Amino acid sequence: MKSLTYLRHYDPRIYQISILGTLLIYGLFYLDFDLNPGAIVLIPSLAIATQYAYHRSLSLPVFDVKSPLISALSLCLLLRTNSITLLLLAPIITISSKFLFRWKDKHLFNPTNFGLVTLLLFTEQIWISPGQWGNGTLLALLLAGLGSWVIYQADRADITLAFLTFYAVILFGRALWLGDPLTIPLHQLQSGALLLFAFFMLSDPKTTPNSRAGRLLFALLIALGAAFIQFWLYRTNGLLWSLAFFSPLTPIIDWLLPNPPYQWPTHEEKQS
Repeated sequence: MKSLTYLRHYDPRIYQISILGTLLIYGLFYLDFDLNPGAIVLIPSLAIATQYAYHRSLSLPVFDVKSPLISALSLCLLLRTNSITLLLLAPIITISSKFLFRWKDKHLFNPTNFGLVTLLLFTEQIWISPGQWGNGTLLALLLAGLGSWVIYQADRADITLAFLTFYAVILFGRALWLGDPLTIPLHQLQSGALLLFAFFMLSDPKTTPNSRAGRLLFALLIALGAAFIQFWLYRTNGLLWSLAFFSPLTPIIDWLLPNPPYQWPTHEEKQS
C-alpha cells in the first residue's frame, strides 16, 4: 500500500503518455493502422509548437510538454484523413481550444474531443474508424487494464466506471427491448474506441466536474447523449458528439455541486 501511495504522487500524465504511446505502437505494428508514419512526427511536433506559442504569447510561468503530447498521441490514435492540410490543422485546433475556451482554471472542452468534432463538423475529409481496433476480448481487457491504471492515478475512476455502467445498461436494455441477442451489446462494449474514450478522454480531470456527484451526473448525460445520437439520430461518433455537447455544462455542474478543483501533482508533492 505504501508503494502505491508513493506512485500516486507522480503526475498521472506520465503514465498516460507511456500507455498511449504503447497503444499507438501496438496499433501500427499489430493492427496495421492506416496511419502515415510521418503523421506520428508531424502531429506531436505541431501540438508542442502550438502549446509553446501560447505559452510565450500569454507569458505563462511554466511550459509543460506533457499535456500537448497526450492530445497529440490521442489524435494519432483516432484521427484519419488523406488531407495534409487537415492533418496540420488538427493539432493546432486541438491545442488552441485549451487557451481559447476556458472557465476559471479549467478547459471547457477536452482538447482532443474539440479538435476532432470541429473537423467532423466542417469537413467530410476526416473520419474516426472504430473498426481499426476490432472487437476482440483480449484487446478490450488490455485497454481496460491500462486505462484503469491511468484513472487510478488521476482519481477519476468514478466517472469512467459510471459511464461504462450507464452505457452498458442502455445497450443491454435496448437489446432486450428489440429482442436482439445479448452478444450484440457485449461486442459493442468490447470496442477499443469505446474503451479508449472512457478511460483516456472522458476521465480528463481538467474538463470534468470537480465533485463526485457532478461527475456521476456528467457520465449519465454523456451516456444518454451518445445513445440518442447513435440509436435515434443514426449518426456515427455519438460518443464524441455527446461529450462536446455536454462539456459546456461542467461550469454549471461545478456551481451547483461545488468541490475543490483537481490539481496535477507538484514537485513538492512528489518529494513528500
